[in-house]
Amino acid sequence: MRKVAYKTKAEMGAAVARMAIVEISTALDRASAASVILATGASQFETLDGLANSQAVDWSRVTMFHLDEYIGLGESHRAGFRRYLKERFADRVGTLKAAHFVNGNAPDASAECRRLGELIRMNPVDVALVGIGENGHLAFNDPPADFDTEDPYLVVELDEACRAQQLGEGWFETIEDVPHRAISMSIRQIMKSRVILVSVPDKRKARAVADALEGPVSNTVPASVLQQHPCCTVFMDTPAASLLTEYEKE
Repeated sequence: MRKVAYKTKAEMGAAVARMAIVEISTALDRASAASVILATGASQFETLDGLANSQAVDWSRVTMFHLDEYIGLGESHRAGFRRYLKERFADRVGTLKAAHFVNGNAPDASAECRRLGELIRMNPVDVALVGIGENGHLAFNDPPADFDTEDPYLVVELDEACRAQQLGEGWFETIEDVPHRAISMSIRQIMKSRVILVSVPDKRKARAVADALEGPVSNTVPASVLQQHPCCTVFMDTPAASLLTEYEKE
């Protein structure tokens, strides 16, 4: 695992976008198509902007998978991740080969998980863009995360720390407005990605970063599993890296 810290969140996000473009382009050089996983949230703003502004990728050959989504939140809600990805990425890059969004309003959440699982099994992922939560979660796999399931997507319960983070980032007006359940890509499915690029800004995540990157691998710190991935780079700003003992500075 490579750990790199940048002076600002904007520099971090731009660096992630540059590496993602290189890795997607490499995948397209090897094959006729590529698949990517995209995350949402405050950590991804600059990265998605860099991807959307790039002319280096033929997006018509790229399939996008959506990492997670709240259950029961309308697509038009300002906190909805489908809306987020459409506005910040899909609508800006034009034609994708395919865009597989998680439908949090599906009448049967388990059936939606199965639908997405069948799709991603047919499209091995080249590049995954993810983050780390304040509680150490990876996607919406809150602690203690399921490290064993082979299901690509699953229904999860959101813990109070996770819900508080969503409120603190300004996505909701009150804690009561934050959904209790979500559909999330599983830990094992994320780990199947050829390359994982992790974005983690802000001092509020420094403890989770240190526990995940320098502590033992444990489902009580779900993102710690990233230590076991053969091609994972963690991008941070300086405050997020402040409790680490070792990392590169850019």
